[in-house]
Amino acid sequence: MRLLQFLLRPIYYLLYHQLAWTYDFVAALVSLGHWNEWVAATLPYIHGERVLEIGHGPGHLQLALQERGCQTFGLDESRQMSRQARRHLLRKGIITNLTRGLAQRLPYASGTFHSVALTFPSEYIFDPKTLTEIQRVLKPGGELVILPFAWLIGRRPLEKTAAWLLRVAGEVPGKPGELDARLISRFAHAGLEVRQDIIQQGVSLLLFIIAEKK
Repeated sequence: MRLLQFLLRPIYYLLYHQLAWTYDFVAALVSLGHWNEWVAATLPYIHGERVLEIGHGPGHLQLALQERGCQTFGLDESRQMSRQARRHLLRKGIITNLTRGLAQRLPYASGTFHSVALTFPSEYIFDPKTLTEIQRVLKPGGELVILPFAWLIGRRPLEKTAAWLLRVAGEVPGKPGELDARLISRFAHAGLEVRQDIIQQGVSLLLFIIAEKK
C-alpha cells in the first residue's frame, strides 16, 4: 500500500499542476460525484467577513463564499490551478483576490482574517510553520477550518469500491475517526485551541478540524 501511495505522488502532482484542467473530473470520479458537496459542507463552519482559503483549487469554495457576501482571498502554490480558478470565477463575474504562494510564508498582514479555510489539504497543513503563519494572520477569536478527510460509508458495491480506492491511495485513513493526538498537539503549540467534529452527509462521513485563535 505504501509503495502504491509513493508511486501515485507524481500523478497527484501532475493533477494539481500540468493536468489541473482535469481536476474537477477526477475529483468527481473518485468521490462518486460528492466532491463539491463535501467542499460546500465547510460553509457552516466559516464565520466572519474576511476569509482566506489556502489551496483554493478550481475556486468552488471561493465562489460560494462570495455568493454569501464574504470578502474572500485565495492562495495556492500551483500556477496552473490559479489560472483555472481565475477563469472559473471570472466567468461568474467574480473579481478575484487570488495569490500564488506557500502556506508557510503567507503574504498577508497579521490579524487580517476572520476565518482561514482549507479543504483536503496535503501534509503541509501540519507543518508547524504553516500553523504559526495561519495563527498570525487570524484576528483574535478567528478560526481555522480544515476538512482533511471524507469517508464513503455507503453499502452499495460501487461505494465500497470507491471507499477502498481512496483508502489504498492514501487519501483517507483506514477507519473513520479523529486525528492522531500528536498531530492535534501541533495546533496548540501554534497558539490555536482545537476541536474536531465528525458529521454524516448522506453516504459520507466528514471530519472537520476547527482551531480558534484566542
